[in-house]
Amino acid sequence: MHTIRTILTTGALLLTATAIAQECPKGHFSGSIEVPNQTLKIEVDLDKTSKGWIGSISMPEQGASGLPLGSITSKEGKCIFIIKGAPGEPTFTAAVSAEGKTLAGEFTQGPGAFPFNMTRTGEAKVDVIKASPAVPKEFVGKWTGTLEAGQSLRLELTIVNSPEGATAELLSIDQGGAGIAVSSIEVKGTKLVLGVKAIAGGYNAEINKEGTELAGEWTQAGQGLPLKLTKAK
Repeated sequence: MHTIRTILTTGALLLTATAIAQECPKGHFSGSIEVPNQTLKIEVDLDKTSKGWIGSISMPEQGASGLPLGSITSKEGKCIFIIKGAPGEPTFTAAVSAEGKTLAGEFTQGPGAFPFNMTRTGEAKVDVIKASPAVPKEFVGKWTGTLEAGQSLRLELTIVNSPEGATAELLSIDQGGAGIAVSSIEVKGTKLVLGVKAIAGGYNAEINKEGTELAGEWTQAGQGLPLKLTKAK
């Protein structure tokens, strides 16, 4: 009987460890995705607040920083999360080590599936975008235009004022319509300055007297291109 009790107790401990391993762990994880002929470095932050899970991912070699993660859940013994707003619903499905120090599994985007592996290297520092000070009403609304960057890319910029302040989102319609959060919004007189940290981009423009057009320059990774946006009616 003593032997049976010992086995049962050990089994209970193993089950507890397994249950812990099934939960998404909090922390900063560094690793890579193995795609054909290339290894993509990734940095992932996962944290749990009073309002639920939050997360962000950076891909330095792709010029992407602080992209928001969503749908962070534990399901069937796996930790699962997606890159919010990106085309092809890029999804990470990971097995978690018993001590919560490694995440390893499959990254899928559209029809593609690739292995990834990450190791916990510190505490989570999720890149959360905060609202900027409210902007004058003439800047609020939906703006559309086309960026000529070797190919024509239709863009849609939406600026909103809320009780918390101003927020904005940029859509690249011809790149899957993924929504990219604007990280900073600043207005000085007739000039608008936007920072889009997630893709190392920015937009500096001036509004016309009628409040119907923004004309300026889109910059990304050290390169600048003219960009004119028209306010949607």
